[in-house]
Amino acid sequence: MGQHGKHGPLVRLAALSGLVWAVWAGFAGAACRLALVLAVDMSSSVDDVEYRLQRTGLAVALNAPDVRHAILQGGQGYVALAAYEWSGRYKQRVLLDWLALRGPDDIDRAVAALARGDRAERMHPTAMGYGLGYGAQMLQRGPDCARRVIDVSGDGVNNEGFGPRLAYKHFPLSGVTVNGLVILGHDPEVLDFYRSQVIRGRNAFVEVATGFEDFEAAMARKLYREINDMVLGAGPRPAEGAPG
Repeated sequence: MGQHGKHGPLVRLAALSGLVWAVWAGFAGAACRLALVLAVDMSSSVDDVEYRLQRTGLAVALNAPDVRHAILQGGQGYVALAAYEWSGRYKQRVLLDWLALRGPDDIDRAVAALARGDRAERMHPTAMGYGLGYGAQMLQRGPDCARRVIDVSGDGVNNEGFGPRLAYKHFPLSGVTVNGLVILGHDPEVLDFYRSQVIRGRNAFVEVATGFEDFEAAMARKLYREINDMVLGAGPRPAEGAPG
């Protein structure tokens, strides 16, 4: 099957991510405590109403008073935020490029960016490995922060291309925490999939939305916990470098 065999697309995408380096002159001299990437599912299992619930819910959750306070709490450095949609192998779209949330106006800009815009893709499967690889690329060109977190949400399991375990093996995700927000209702296996294969790293966890109508509340809980680096419960967490 050649040098790279069936994992050729993965190797090519990993090589591309290794070339993505940028200088963040605007962040020089400032302490960043968290680089947070929000990855939102736009696969074919999500209809247009559910898509809008996700986009609106994401914006409203970021704008929640407790979340805003957690972002702006003084003396701990700023939070840098980026967001993208993901579905099929090469179907990812940036919703918000890196933005330093140093003050209320910055959060307002992020909220507005996440709330506006129409859906670009509708008929693609769930390529989680490629979605995580895209998140790795975004982190590579992001600011140098004390913590790096990918917040991936979705309603189904991987059904195209390589999965999370191979993504963690081949992409530069060392030291990155991956948390999950599971949306129940479409796939009975999704919660176990996120718990066993998706979450990874220090203090990794899964938040659960009982449906798309519950996405906003679940995302607000998740953002608050991520920003504060809170540890809840006593369940085991995947070790750094473990497959999932």
